[in-house]
Formats: sequence, C-alpha cells, structure tokens
Amino acid sequence: MNTAVFCGSSLPHNKEIVEAAAVLGRRIAQEGHTLVYGGSNLGLMGVVSGAALEEGGRVVGVIPNLFSDDIIHSQRVTELVRVGSMAERKERILALCDAFIALPGGIGTIDEVSEVMVMNQLQIVDGKRVLDGSYQQKPMILLNIDGYYNPFLEQLRLIKEEGLMRSDAGLVSVNSLDDVFLKLNQIVKD
Repeated sequence: MNTAVFCGSSLPHNKEIVEAAAVLGRRIAQEGHTLVYGGSNLGLMGVVSGAALEEGGRVVGVIPNLFSDDIIHSQRVTELVRVGSMAERKERILALCDAFIALPGGIGTIDEVSEVMVMNQLQIVDGKRVLDGSYQQKPMILLNIDGYYNPFLEQLRLIKEEGLMRSDAGLVSVNSLDDVFLKLNQIVKD
C-alpha cells in the first residue's frame, strides 16, 4: 500500500515527535508499505524517509522543481518524482496514495491534511467527482503526539457543530504508532 506521510522540513523541539518519525518510517518499511512524502531530506521528512530506507523500504519522494538541482539530486529515495509546483506535489501525492498520516507539522502539513479531507468530502478521485456512490474515503490519520493536534480537532468540531462540514471527511486522530498501524492494517483487509 502506498502511504503518504505529511510532516515538516524542520525539526521540532519535542524529541518525542522526532523519535516517532523514525519509528514510523521503519514500521512503514517493515510492514511492506511504500512511503510517499514531500521529497526533502531535511527535518522530519529526512528522519521518516531515512528510517524507511535504512529498513530497506521503498521510498517515493515527490519534489517540486522550484528547488535547486543540488537539493533535488541530494535526496536519498527509491524513486524521485519531479513536479512543477507545490500544488502539483500535493496533487501527485494524493493520487498516488491509499492512506495518509500526518505527524505534527506546520502550516504546510495542515494544508495537506485539509486537502485530503476536502477530497474525501467532495468524493474526488484524480480531479473528478465520483457520482455513482462508489467512492471510498482515503483515511487521513493524525498522529496526535502530546495533544499537538487538539486545537485543530477542536476547530473541526466547531465547524461540524455549526453545520459547515458534513462528515469526518476520513479524519482519524490517534495517539500512538500502534493505533496508526491498526488503522492501516484494517485498510489492507478491507
């Protein structure tokens, strides 16, 4: 299964998040999934992709051409997909993956999480709405380490309570890596 990990190109102050990124990368490889991510070897992106590669996993990096050739060619990945823009990177990752995991991250990570939720709510596959009722939501799993995503989840609760969001849009919040893989294994079985 192709599994996207959304995370930042910076390292957070909380070392538990850094360790979780490494464990997540290793477990994705150990469980035979392909890691798809934003293509950088910096910050949490570098931690998760490096751990997956060290474990012998398949790693697909999707990187925009706006970065210099030095940066693009320095990436350690199994496959490097070059795209024209940040929007195309997100589009390609959404199309390639069956499930999405978000580590604690910055505004780019929140953007990616929101994009998956919009895709699920509107039932969009490859840029087209599925109108025959056959759409299967792609899970968007938040790894909520130390309650990092609690304010975001509260905002979503308020949006839903106000009637501005019809469903959970595929969002699942979990507090542990074991719960992430329980959800991924459930997807594989379904």
